[in-house]
Amino acid sequence: MVVRAASYLSRVANTGVRVVAPTFRSTVEFTRPIRISANLLQSRQNLQPRWVGCSRCFSTEPATKGEPVEHEFQAETRMLLDIVAKSLYSEKEVFIRELISNASDAIEKFRYLSMTGETLDEADRQTVINISTDKAFKTLTIQDNGIGMTKDELISNLGTIARSGSKAFMQNVKETGKVEAKDIIGQFGVGFYSAFMVASKIEVFSKSSVPGSTGFLWTSDGTGKYTIQEMEDVEVGTKIVIHLKPEDSEFSDENTVKDVIKKYSNFVGSDVSVNGSKTNQLKPVWLLDPKEVDEELHNDFYRYVSNAFDKPRFRLHYRTDAPMDIRALLYIPESRPGMFETSREADSGVALYCRKILIKSRAENLLPKWLRFVKGVVDSEDIPLNLSRELLQDSSLIRKLRTVLTNRILRYLQERARKEKKSFLEFYRDYGFFLKEGIVTSTEKLEKEEIGKLLRFECSSLPAGETISLPEYCDKMKAGQRDIFYLSAPSRQLAESSPYYENLRKRDLDVLFCYESYDELVLMQLMEFDKKKVTSVEKEMRQDSDEAIDTEGSLPVKDQSELSDWIKSTLGQKVAKVRTTGKLDSHPCVVTVEEMAAARHFIKTQGSNFSEEQRYTILQPQFEINPAHPLIKKIAQLKTKEPKLSIALTEQLFANAMVSAGLVDDPRTMLNNINELLTMVLERNTTSSESTQPSESSDN
Repeated sequence: MVVRAASYLSRVANTGVRVVAPTFRSTVEFTRPIRISANLLQSRQNLQPRWVGCSRCFSTEPATKGEPVEHEFQAETRMLLDIVAKSLYSEKEVFIRELISNASDAIEKFRYLSMTGETLDEADRQTVINISTDKAFKTLTIQDNGIGMTKDELISNLGTIARSGSKAFMQNVKETGKVEAKDIIGQFGVGFYSAFMVASKIEVFSKSSVPGSTGFLWTSDGTGKYTIQEMEDVEVGTKIVIHLKPEDSEFSDENTVKDVIKKYSNFVGSDVSVNGSKTNQLKPVWLLDPKEVDEELHNDFYRYVSNAFDKPRFRLHYRTDAPMDIRALLYIPESRPGMFETSREADSGVALYCRKILIKSRAENLLPKWLRFVKGVVDSEDIPLNLSRELLQDSSLIRKLRTVLTNRILRYLQERARKEKKSFLEFYRDYGFFLKEGIVTSTEKLEKEEIGKLLRFECSSLPAGETISLPEYCDKMKAGQRDIFYLSAPSRQLAESSPYYENLRKRDLDVLFCYESYDELVLMQLMEFDKKKVTSVEKEMRQDSDEAIDTEGSLPVKDQSELSDWIKSTLGQKVAKVRTTGKLDSHPCVVTVEEMAAARHFIKTQGSNFSEEQRYTILQPQFEINPAHPLIKKIAQLKTKEPKLSIALTEQLFANAMVSAGLVDDPRTMLNNINELLTMVLERNTTSSESTQPSESSDN
């Protein structure tokens, strides 16, 4: 129903668009905005008292002048009013935001006309928005001493749904070629009617700033009619008295109203006072010149927007007019993220404002999910909003805004990495997880590479503890090298002793060491950086040819082929292929798979759901042996003389290689085979000892 209402209202809001709306008896054509017919009520007997501290107020007892004339609403108009009041907004409290925004617009119009030389009554008055609450009478009063309204304007602005007086004012300013009034907030002309969500009756006292104007009272209960009558002793501006429904009397409480103002309207351009006490104390820091904002103001504002008690580690004060109008002030917290912040279910930390009015306190679409640790404010006049100013429209513009902000944050972090290396490394230690998440989840290659510039890893050519970036690695690459090599291991010691690292160490090639279990998934997702492939050392080893190894100390080529066939027959379905390799030195064998990172991830997350035989079928491991290693040579000798022992040794070597590759979730499964192997070795040793004892006795 909300979607249909918003669609219908947006159509009738455009002057000149013909919309045919069915009535109960006939069809009526609207070629102008829907105008609510006036239906005059009797004037109220008890007006709200003057509040303390108000410099410009209305008379406490304005006198009624003239007779009311009554008009009936059409059925469609009553339905529209009911939709606006009950279905358009998700929270009742936003009516305070809408009315304060209207009051702010009235003041901005007065300021603008004063600056452009228009003749106005009391042109030197101090503008202010005053709010008073009355629990006894269950009323909320919102008053401004802005431009005010004439009778025709009351009928036009309040008696016509979906007609925005502010929007019409800005259009007129634009057509006359005068200075643009950028602080005007209103767009849709439905905000005033949100008060009917909580009001049983609304009274609007208003007098225009145009010299010689008369004051008027507009009254409606929102059920189908309103009245306008002339009033005496009404001063310049507008005063709205909301008579609250019994179930909504909470809005007559001072603290409740203050909380709503601080949430939505803390940064409107005019002072807002509640019962004589100024409520909007903070400045819209994001709109100030960055040079005017000191560290203390930044700290206060950061604590306000993030609801935290620490200080900002980094801050980005960003302003641009192209490709969109954006005013942003973003912070990265000094404290480390907690358990809830690291969860992907955590809320966004960026609030969305439009012309200093809060639209969403946690705007999910402004930044990608991996940047949820960023706190701050984004304000843009180009943001497309729906009628209730609660939801974003036009996905292409939102995507553009998201891209602009993300790229600017990445450039800022890259600048910090160059200029403040120590501070950046501290940030990376605490928040590097989010950057890696960005590479895994992003679908844009360019964005992945920009995030990749921020990654830091230890390198085989650097001392332990020192890190290197991918651009720095590329600068150090040897001539002709086309790959960025990385190795995943739990520690540097295991990385340096890894069989996969041996060949690259002999070739004096740098290798990045990844110690976190998810690092290799990150680099696998990155795929390329600066037109260079990001390659795991396991995959590099697998790229070797299938030619036999004919080097000094190796098995003869014929024996290598026979041994490979025998091992394949012995291991059966456990291996997809057995071959010899010349890339090993001190290790007898290794296991390789097509994508080692994906294979390890599969074993950790889903391996327990499959039998051992099924896991081998899925992994398709390739068993690579070193024909020059003593163990391999010995197995070649024993496979005919002692087949049982050679089979046990082969199976143990394969199991060792699987553990070294990280493809065994629980190495305890190897214990039985180890025990059997030890038993055979001991039996063989005992038999050998017994065979030598008789000869020793005969010698004696």
